[in-house]
Amino acid sequence: MAGKPSPTIREVLHSADPAVVKGHGLVWRTFHKSESVGRAEWVNTLREREAGLWTDLRWHLVVAELAGAVVGVATGTYLGNINTAVVGYIAVSRAARGTGVGPRLRARLRRLFHRDARQLSRKPLQAIIGEVRRDNPWLRTLIRRDRVLALDFAYRQPRLRPGAPSVPLVMYYEGFDRVRHRLPAAQIRKLLYSLWRRTYRIAQPLSDPAFRRMLADLEGRPFIGEIRLADLPARA
Repeated sequence: MAGKPSPTIREVLHSADPAVVKGHGLVWRTFHKSESVGRAEWVNTLREREAGLWTDLRWHLVVAELAGAVVGVATGTYLGNINTAVVGYIAVSRAARGTGVGPRLRARLRRLFHRDARQLSRKPLQAIIGEVRRDNPWLRTLIRRDRVLALDFAYRQPRLRPGAPSVPLVMYYEGFDRVRHRLPAAQIRKLLYSLWRRTYRIAQPLSDPAFRRMLADLEGRPFIGEIRLADLPARA
């Protein structure tokens, strides 16, 4: 008896690709609305790529497809100014969970980030950063990895639409040069500014109360350490 077919993983390169609508629908169903950007943001970003406007920034949309359906999606941005990549969304449909689709999407995204660094910065990729809810089981997996540092400060994702709140999340940092147990606060401030200004396209981060609160939390702290497993909410 033949095994079940395996989803195909590919990068979406064109704004008119039907996978844009399908992939965004999966993200919209998976994440809370306060954490989800509108589909127009994806379409417009891909149109910028088609127009040849990108410089040291590259945004990626990777999908897993099976029988015409999008069963997984991953997004992320490479920022050449800090030689760091940002993981956006990783979502897998309920039917495809536990089949290895998530790890395959992450692996493809990471390969794209490393390629971006070589092509745009002419250097090895310095780090990957991302955001995750404190009660997400995936955070426990991340913390157990030697090169991943879940940063112990009050990070907030910016509001993604008018009237929506900023969202308290945990920022993690995966460095590729050495194992770290803390980061200089000055480096984190630069990461935050690039993330908000370039990835989320916040025109004036310093005008946002949530951004100012993050800076205030970093004030007077030369280094920011890591969140420990014991600091996380107990499993349900």
